[in-house]
Amino acid sequence: MSRSEDETLAQAAVTALTGQLALAPKPGLPDPRDLGARATGRDHCSLRWSAKALAPGLAAMAAAARRTGSPTPELRAELGAIGRSTEHSVALAGGGHRGALWVLGLLVAAAALEPCATGRDLAATGKRIAAHPDRRAPRRPSRGSSVSAQYGAAGARGEARAGFPHVRRALDTLAAARSAGAPEPCARLDALLTVMSTLQDTELLHTAGPHGLRHVQAGARGVLAAGGTAAAAGRAALAALDDDLHARAWSPRGSSGLLAGALFLDSLPVRVSSPALAA
Repeated sequence: MSRSEDETLAQAAVTALTGQLALAPKPGLPDPRDLGARATGRDHCSLRWSAKALAPGLAAMAAAARRTGSPTPELRAELGAIGRSTEHSVALAGGGHRGALWVLGLLVAAAALEPCATGRDLAATGKRIAAHPDRRAPRRPSRGSSVSAQYGAAGARGEARAGFPHVRRALDTLAAARSAGAPEPCARLDALLTVMSTLQDTELLHTAGPHGLRHVQAGARGVLAAGGTAAAAGRAALAALDDDLHARAWSPRGSSGLLAGALFLDSLPVRVSSPALAA
């Protein structure tokens, strides 16, 4: 894999993230309607802009994986250092995307290690990378790790160390919705709701507690049970859930980063095998 391929992987990840941002309506999450950043605290346009600031760091992660050649403790430490530097760059560009950076960084590194692997295999490779501790990480606990410890939630680290089960579920939902003839935006929204329906989102646990988390999970399941977002009843349920979460100022941010990871893996059979990359 060459530098241009590292940059192509990074751009595919950024495209997945901006594709996730473009979906609407996303319950409690920023989307193109949300220029006032009602519950999210960030303007949708600024989030699209800051997403582009991830590209150099993600390309560096791909290059580190290519250079290392296997999911070693050394690679994990280097990815952590690159990730912290990238977080600083993204903060200067407007902020956001910390959870997506964790997901996409591991999956981009996995794709660089195994350029011909399938999405599920890459999730397993990401698991092997995440299994190693980040020896250079700051000793102070993050809010996510504190909430995980308080409530026994898997959190971002647990999701990665389990092989990204919610990314894999989102991929399954994308495939099933497309096979059923759903339009692509509906397939992607259904994938998001699939993640929301079971994820122990530490952001929601922090802001809404266990009761709020269960409320959001039940709402997401309700949309899917009503036929998903391609069905009239599902769209009505989605609109009600969207209004509800915005009114409560609850934002399931963990689900959006995992959807971005799924969209990235979903794009790889086309992007990594394209003639431009093979040249």
